[in-house]
Parts: sequence; C-alpha cells; structure tokens
Amino acid sequence: MRSLFETGGTGFRDLAVTQVFSTATDTLVAVGLAGTLFFSVPSAEARGNVAIYLLLTVAPFAVIGPTLGRVLDRTPVAIRTMLVIAAVVRGLLALALVWHLDGLWLYPAAFGLLVFSRVHGITRNSLLPLALDHPRALVAANARLAWISVLAGGVAAGFGFGSLAVLDARGPLALAALTGLTAAVLGVRLPEPDGHAVRLAVARPRSRLHLPRAVRLAQLATAVVRAFNGFLLLLLAFELQQAEAGLLDFGALVAAAGAGFAIASRLVPFLERRVPEEPMVVAGLAVTAGAAFAAGQWFGLVAAAALAGAAGLAWGVAKLAFDGLLQATVPTSQRGAAFTRSETVFSVAWVLGAIVPTVVSLPASLGLVLAGFGALAAQIVYVGALLESRSPSARLPDEVPDSAHLDDLRTPTDGGGATP
Repeated sequence: MRSLFETGGTGFRDLAVTQVFSTATDTLVAVGLAGTLFFSVPSAEARGNVAIYLLLTVAPFAVIGPTLGRVLDRTPVAIRTMLVIAAVVRGLLALALVWHLDGLWLYPAAFGLLVFSRVHGITRNSLLPLALDHPRALVAANARLAWISVLAGGVAAGFGFGSLAVLDARGPLALAALTGLTAAVLGVRLPEPDGHAVRLAVARPRSRLHLPRAVRLAQLATAVVRAFNGFLLLLLAFELQQAEAGLLDFGALVAAAGAGFAIASRLVPFLERRVPEEPMVVAGLAVTAGAAFAAGQWFGLVAAAALAGAAGLAWGVAKLAFDGLLQATVPTSQRGAAFTRSETVFSVAWVLGAIVPTVVSLPASLGLVLAGFGALAAQIVYVGALLESRSPSARLPDEVPDSAHLDDLRTPTDGGGATP
C-alpha cells in the first residue's frame, strides 16, 4: 500500500490520498442521488428525473468554463486553494441534502455538487504535473492515480449501497459529507506548485489557447468514446429497470464499469511504453464497437455486465491516454484552460450519449447495434484523420511549438511518454 501512494514521490502521495476521499465523495453522492431519482420511482418518472440530472451535469461548465481556466493559468498558486475550497463546499452541500432531500434544495444542491466536483477534477489534473517530484511518464502517473481512484470508489460504493439498503438516500449523503470535509483537510497538506513552473507560467505573455492538431483530434475521438459510454450505461440501466432487476443487479453493472476502468488504469502504463497515445484512443473506439456488437448477440445480465466493463475499459484507456498527451504537449501557462475545455467537451459528450436512451425507449438489441456501427465509423474517421495529419502537406507552421515553449513542453515527460 505504501508503494501504491509513493510511486510519484511525496507530492504525488499527498495528491493521491486527497483523491481517495474526493472520489469517495463523488461515489457516495451518486449513490445517494440514484436512490432518490432512479430506484424509488416508476420507470416513466425515473426517465424524467434522469433527464433533468443529465442537464445539470452539463450546466456546471457554463459557470466554471469561462473563468476557472483563466484563474488557474494566471495564478498557478491558486490551484491548491481551489482544490480545498471545492472539497469543503461539496462536503457542506452533501450535509445540506441530508436535511433537505425531499425539498426544493435537491436540484440546486445537486448542481453545486457537480460544479465543485468538476472544479476538483480540473485542479487535480492541472496540479499533477507539478506534484511529481521527479520527471516521469505522465500517462503512467495518470493511470496510477486512476487506479487509486477506482479502488477508493469501489470501497465507497460498497458502503454507499449498504447504507442505502439499511437506511435510505440520506445514509450515503451523510458519508459523502464526511469524506468531502476529510478531503479538504488533506488538501491543505498538498505542496504549492513548484516555484520554477510558476515563474515560467507567470512570466510568459498570455495568448489565446490553441491546442496542437494531435491533441484536438484525440480530444474529439475521446469525446466519442465518452458519448458511447454514456449511451451504453443508460441503455443498460433502463433495460434492467424495465425487467424489474434488483439493487444487486444494478450494483453489478456499476461494479463491472468500475472494474473495466480499473483494468485500464493498470493496462495503460504497460501500453504507453510501447505505443503513442493516439493508438490507445483508437483502441478505445475499437473496444466499444466490438463489445456493443457482441452484447447485441447474447444480451442478458451477464452480457450487460460484460458490456459495462468493456465501456469502462474503453473510456479509461482513451481518457488516460488523452490526459497524458495534453499534459505533455500543452505548456504550463495554458494547461488550466486546456483541461477546462477538454472536461467540458467530455461531459457534454457523455450527456449527449446518455440522453438518447433516456428520452427514447430503445430496444436493447437495436441500441447496441447502433452503438457498434457508430463507434466503428468514428474509429475509421479518426484513423483517417491521423494518417492525413502525418502527411508533410498537413503540417501547418502554427502547429510547431516555438523555441520559447520547448523546454516547458519536454520537462514533465523526460524519460517516458510518447508524443506525436
């Protein structure tokens, strides 16, 4: 266990321990809200509740999108402070829901929890390259942090579903309040961003965010993986609800998705030593297509769990590869804005995918075939775009980093990580 947290040095260890309690907070909130919005109501009402909740998951970025990235880029020393504030607010909002779960506070509090969950995710991603004591492959560091998060989420889900069964939705939310405030206390221990990196970020003139072509293509392809992830999980959830499946069946679905992401977090460090990030994103699309086609042929609870696991695996591989690519190619002075933009794109993609089976009652067999063909088409388009971008005529002058940025781009990834 000690080596699990100290792989990246003291800074990584403190960030990982904070991430444990932050992930537990998100998981417990999700279980508590699911007990209120999904499990305890008829199917038709559940669809309406889920649709509202999905819209709320996108709305936070209308609040934080225009401001958070600029704040983090212009004042890098505020990264730790923002992470701590996000944890405190999430703990207090979860506590407020314990007392006002059935009132008008439900959706505003849920909105606030989603906003500050996104704030935590963006600040964590911005802090990770600065929290590592020694240069290392960022893809591997992201994967290790994801593995720790999966373990924490699995344990928290067990406690959450247990308290949901014994008590009601207030049980998981009370636990979420405790873990959120604990994350805030632990966040205070995080180191300030490295002084050299801060000076580089502050000294450089501000420029409009312009992601390299490789990052933009990977971002779009990863967003497609995320969209199909949302589509498949909601399709399976409503199929199980219509079949009057029990709480254990839904738990198996969630556990399978988490297991898939856990496998990805262990697999990606092995892959990144052998292949660049882009083929890993392609693999995410391929796994999605293959799993959807296979599950459509033998659909049932076992096939649904296997498909959820494959969707989690595909999303984990694509997301961890993209994060490493972005951290390795985008300068420190623009990383906050870049992560804000990418998280916005991925969240919108997930909602767009999930809203389809929520508002349209699709037969599982039809939905799986559509998902398979859609993922296959996206894979072909992305591979074609990659091949086209490798041709000499596709290399544009403004996509080659200037000499002022070269040292900053290379410093975090000395000794590992493939970049295009």
